[in-house]
Amino acid sequence: MKEKRIPVLIAAVLLLLITAAVAWEVAKRYIPSKEPADLNQVLGVEGEETAIFFNEELQKVKGITRDDQTYLPIDWVNDNLNEKFYWDNVEKLLVYTLPDTIVYADKRTMGSTGLPLLLVDADKVYLSVGLINNYTAVDMASYTNQEHKRIYLDNRWGTRLAGTVGRRSPVRVEADIKSPILTQVEKGAGLVVLEQSEQWSKVRTGDGHTGYVKSRAIARIDPQENPCVMKLPEYTSISMDEKVCLVWHQVTHESANEVMEELMENTKGVNVIAPTWFALTDNKGHYHSYASREYVDRAHDMGLQVWAALDNFNMGDNVNSEILFAQTSVRKSLIARLMEDVKTYNLDGINLDIESIKPEAGPHYVQFIRELSVSCRNEGVILSVDNYVPAGYNAFYNRAEQGRVVDYVIIMGYDEHFAGGEAGSVASYPFVKSGIENTLKLVPKEKVINAVPFFTRVWTENGDKTTSSALGLEGAAAWVEEKQVELFWDEDTGQSYGELETDEGLKRIWLEDAQSLELKMDLIRDYDLAGVACWKLGFEPSSIWDVVKVNE
Repeated sequence: MKEKRIPVLIAAVLLLLITAAVAWEVAKRYIPSKEPADLNQVLGVEGEETAIFFNEELQKVKGITRDDQTYLPIDWVNDNLNEKFYWDNVEKLLVYTLPDTIVYADKRTMGSTGLPLLLVDADKVYLSVGLINNYTAVDMASYTNQEHKRIYLDNRWGTRLAGTVGRRSPVRVEADIKSPILTQVEKGAGLVVLEQSEQWSKVRTGDGHTGYVKSRAIARIDPQENPCVMKLPEYTSISMDEKVCLVWHQVTHESANEVMEELMENTKGVNVIAPTWFALTDNKGHYHSYASREYVDRAHDMGLQVWAALDNFNMGDNVNSEILFAQTSVRKSLIARLMEDVKTYNLDGINLDIESIKPEAGPHYVQFIRELSVSCRNEGVILSVDNYVPAGYNAFYNRAEQGRVVDYVIIMGYDEHFAGGEAGSVASYPFVKSGIENTLKLVPKEKVINAVPFFTRVWTENGDKTTSSALGLEGAAAWVEEKQVELFWDEDTGQSYGELETDEGLKRIWLEDAQSLELKMDLIRDYDLAGVACWKLGFEPSSIWDVVKVNE
């Protein structure tokens, strides 16, 4: 009998063991983990490296904490916090532009703590958080006096949720009881509640950890105001008492100054003339000048403001914008000379017409605009900047920043189709409308001027070859009449279109005239823009000024 009982007992024991094992495996699913989190892995930092949390999101880039001072990469700061910190990599100089002054620093510059304001490690530049905080509206919470260094930055203002812990609870890396524990929060501790669900809440703790706690562990959640208390510098602007009606006067030799009155006799309602006087000639900021004090005096007697234009193309064969504008000393010299000429010739404004620059020149050109705006603001001189119609490939002109620091942003609402390209309208209605709408997304309407063309192109298509010639409004109308070109109204472009077969090939024209310009002026009025600009003086019949008007 005993021999028969042994297998039964063994089977019972095995059954108990299997049952216990199964029960243990089931139980393990519901037993919370007590494993501490590996902060090296969670934060991805070691040594001097400092994790950056921006608006509660852990960033890929790292800061540096050295000698109890934390530094952040300047590129990251520019992209996320404050784009006005400019690093001159040629002269190894940090430049910060305020409304009425410019601040400079280099790696030897010390802050109030006696520590460097910036670190320069090879090609990497880091700014101290104290320096950033002085000029930037941002909340900072630093946890850098411990092994796993981290800093929290937040530039979102308004209402956030503040929670109070109801019982001692673990804060985990993920919303899972098996996830490692970052820290423990005690009963009564405060939390910032970032996300909520029925089971878990994402929180930031008072000791600087972001993770998940059981929602039921939070006894109370209240809205908490988080206002921006920093008063940011105000970039004041100069604006005319009426809408701007500007016309560019192309001056490529001194004698052109003498015909200004003759050309202006053809106009009506113009209050600004912009002679193309200053042509950049090299990468040291030198420019050729056609300026004339007598011209300015005569214009003032006619009730006109004079905004002298600076360009990089009329004598710009030796001008490389990414070199010229990238040097702080060169920008200083160029601005000093411009302001000297402002005083010498009693100019009312400067008009920048810097075209066809490369993307890598963009940040340097925008910095030049910032710095020039300081001198213009301090001297009471109007600064206007010419821009292409917005597109992805020219976004580096940074119209939003222009809109903050300059007085007028001018849209060059033409060259939709240009010499050397495909045949088409120079300035179709949809093209102009889109240019205005996209600029207004970045620049306040009080600063936006739309420029209209006083020219069109006659295109010649012969096989695979397309050429064109530019004609003023009068010249284009005369060509249509002389060639007896039959025109019809093209609703798509908002222009009259015509074509003509010739021995040279197919001639095509999208005519700019009073009817098409009236549509463009309607856009300027409908969007309540700051005014209109016209290229160029002398290309127009006198009758067009009854259409191109912004002040009744």
